[in-house]
Amino acid sequence: MRVVGSHTFGGPEVLEVVEMPVPQPGPGQVGIRVHHAAVNPTDLVLRAGRMPLGERVLPGPPYVPGMDAAGVVDAVGPDCDGRLAVGDAVVAVVDPLTTGGGAYAEHIIVPVGSVVHAPNGLQSSAAATVLMNALTARLGLDALHLSVGRTVLVTGAAGVLGGYAVQLAKAQGFVVVADAGPEDVSLVRGLGADTVLPRGAGFVDAVLDRVPGGVDGVVDAALLEAALLPAVAAEGAVASFRGWRGPAEREITVHPIFVSTRIADTTALQWLCEQAESGVISPRVAHVLSPDRAAAAHRMVAAGGLRGRIVLDFS
Repeated sequence: MRVVGSHTFGGPEVLEVVEMPVPQPGPGQVGIRVHHAAVNPTDLVLRAGRMPLGERVLPGPPYVPGMDAAGVVDAVGPDCDGRLAVGDAVVAVVDPLTTGGGAYAEHIIVPVGSVVHAPNGLQSSAAATVLMNALTARLGLDALHLSVGRTVLVTGAAGVLGGYAVQLAKAQGFVVVADAGPEDVSLVRGLGADTVLPRGAGFVDAVLDRVPGGVDGVVDAALLEAALLPAVAAEGAVASFRGWRGPAEREITVHPIFVSTRIADTTALQWLCEQAESGVISPRVAHVLSPDRAAAAHRMVAAGGLRGRIVLDFS
């Protein structure tokens, strides 16, 4: 089978297409014939060798990135839960540190809890962009512990993670304040933001002008971190990504979000697929590329400015 990976850590140029044996599922595992794998910013962290491992060991080489896959079940191991059968169209969140490699492969093995039926009505390329980012957004919102009607600030709202956060926050009954560049104002308003403010210099002041006293919570998809704290109300909360933990001020609580802690939450994953089916969240695909263009995909993600995910086509 074809796999996109690397034998060393480094820049995009280390990625290559290699041949490997087709893996077989063990107890509690499902085999998936991957049709599409999304390229996420976290994949660049793994490729560069900067992923925090703790006590875990990264399988490989080859080191295979990828946390989002869409495809068809091609094998079911023993001791699974009976939800899935060979031939089912599915999506999965893949942890490259625990399953023998990531989603950039024609065949992958995934714990059954991390695999759910694909959203009806979505093309496979779009379905591949749902789970990891939408789950991250959902975890960020849940960490804020806010009641209906409170105000949530979403940074990086035009991106995929931020966009899902805007849509899920609005559906949950929050008042949503978001940032956008001039070219993205219509996009972010279309996602449901109640207030869209210019990103960049003066953003915090603009938030305070619109929400005196500060917002109740923040989903910081743009990784602005400490610079945002003045825009947060006393005793408010910030959902942070990439491991930022503060320190904060005025009894503001910082919640680092690690999606890997919940990728086997089958109920949450299936619920997110239902949100995609019903149009609550809107998957966005920027480009579909062949596996041999994975290095170009990583360069494009690193350059920024994408308004959807790049997807690798293994179909």
